[in-house]
Amino acid sequence: MANNHFTWLSFFIRLIFALILVYATYNPSGYSLYHWAKEALFVEKLAITPALALSSVVVIIAWTIYLRATFRSLGFFGLLLAFTFFGIIVWWLTDIGWLGVENVSIFSYIGLFILSAVLATGMSWSHIRRRISGQSDIDDVDE
Repeated sequence: MANNHFTWLSFFIRLIFALILVYATYNPSGYSLYHWAKEALFVEKLAITPALALSSVVVIIAWTIYLRATFRSLGFFGLLLAFTFFGIIVWWLTDIGWLGVENVSIFSYIGLFILSAVLATGMSWSHIRRRISGQSDIDDVDE
């Protein structure tokens, strides 16, 4: 039986894995799967290595797990609310002058962080909702 004890640490572990997934897939620094694949496909003329292929499959599997759980738990309206919530926070921080609009790279990192936060929230939402309301989500019922 699964452990139903959900804590802040549980959420932060999901957030850390989401950050690793998102930033490993793409980030503005130039060190990501996207840049690696782009270099192999276009600069080195289809120089795909087993390491690149395996890394790509592992990342696709991880994205599938995170996206499926997030879509199932939050739904379209929940996703819209989550991105709106984080977007307004960024807007507010820009409005009060804590974030400058001249640095596009910072906004890229912030956008990637927001995506990670939404994925972690989606992975955790069933636990959070159960803690708040006492209601459980059931996908499959064993007889």
